[in-house]
Amino acid sequence: MSDISDERKKAMPVFTVPQELDGITVQNFLRRHCNVSARLLARLKRTTNGITANGRHIRSIDILSKGDIVELVFPDDQCDIVPIEMPLDIVYEDDALLVINKPPFMPVHPVRDHQLDTLANAVTFYSRSKNENYTFRAVNRLDRDTSGLVLIAKSGYAHTFLSGHTEKLYAALCEGEIYGSGTIDAPIRIKEGHTIQRETGEGGVRAVTHYKAIKQAYGHTYLEIELETGRTHQIRTHFASIGHPLAGDDMYGGSRKYFSRQCLHCARLTFIHPISHEKIVAERYPEEFFGLNTEGIKP
Repeated sequence: MSDISDERKKAMPVFTVPQELDGITVQNFLRRHCNVSARLLARLKRTTNGITANGRHIRSIDILSKGDIVELVFPDDQCDIVPIEMPLDIVYEDDALLVINKPPFMPVHPVRDHQLDTLANAVTFYSRSKNENYTFRAVNRLDRDTSGLVLIAKSGYAHTFLSGHTEKLYAALCEGEIYGSGTIDAPIRIKEGHTIQRETGEGGVRAVTHYKAIKQAYGHTYLEIELETGRTHQIRTHFASIGHPLAGDDMYGGSRKYFSRQCLHCARLTFIHPISHEKIVAERYPEEFFGLNTEGIKP
């Protein structure tokens, strides 16, 4: 085994070959049963002792036997994001992943007009300050003005695994009063004459939003929302389509009288840990939604 730190070893997945997979090739075992992507497998094959069975190096074409212990050693990442020191609200962290409560007005990834003020810049600085070398990989993405939890994987394997084992719950404040629970099932398309703004209508892509009204106060409703699909601007578009745009969302008809951005926040992430396979729930609810003298609206 290559010389790696105990900290890195904790983030390395270990798999035991079950009896029913006796005689399977290493490649088929990793690709079909262990959530290892083709890209990561190719990198593991180029890494010294990247794949071992029972402590000995093996090739992707080798045959595994029941009971074999297969371990992976991830190659070092190459990260080209500029590290910038910024405060981070860390909700959860271990050797495999990181959960950050992103503030509003911060992009997740660098773009043309935001190269040095993104969550990626801040996390890259933080990781290097801890002598950790991983590429910024966000499992879920939030709009610049949307706040809330962002799950960051510290390896390509963890990113692939978490992408299929993560559930999100959003908190939102919409205009007007809504009661009970409901589902908005309406296709979403790009609005004619626009490049970013969406609308519901014929010819769009199917989109399904489930919501539950929690509290009503001062002409607003606090909602908890789960998405069955993940379309661009889905929550914002769907609530605008039923006459209840998000507070502060002037792109979709909401007023900015009380709020300077759309009141949308990723409040809870529930996921299966890529190494331990334990269920983890990370939560952080949006206090700032309740600045309209709405003490009674908080769930």
